Amino acid sequence: MSVNAKHIATFLFSAAAGLAAAKYMSMSPAENEKLAADSKGRANKLKTAAEELAGKAGAYFEELKTKGAQDFKAHLSNAEKMMNDLFGKKDAKTSNT
Repeated sequence: MSVNAKHIATFLFSAAAGLAAAKYMSMSPAENEKLAADSKGRANKLKTAAEELAGKAGAYFEELKTKGAQDFKAHLSNAEKMMNDLFGKKDAKTSNT
């Protein structure tokens, strides 16, 4: 059985988790409470930032959808005319000359 990157990553993650658990167990109860409070504060900040970005992303994609459709319609008429000029059927007058 060969060792690949997934096995190495699993080993390193497990080692880091073991060291973190040992560190946590060696901390005093006051330090444990402080660490938990700090973690909750950081998690709440991250949650708030994610909620703000989710709200902005919805509006951004809606704007992109409407603006993109308008730009596509504006340029589509030019592209359609160009394709008709290049590949469209020729009149009898133009083909005889």
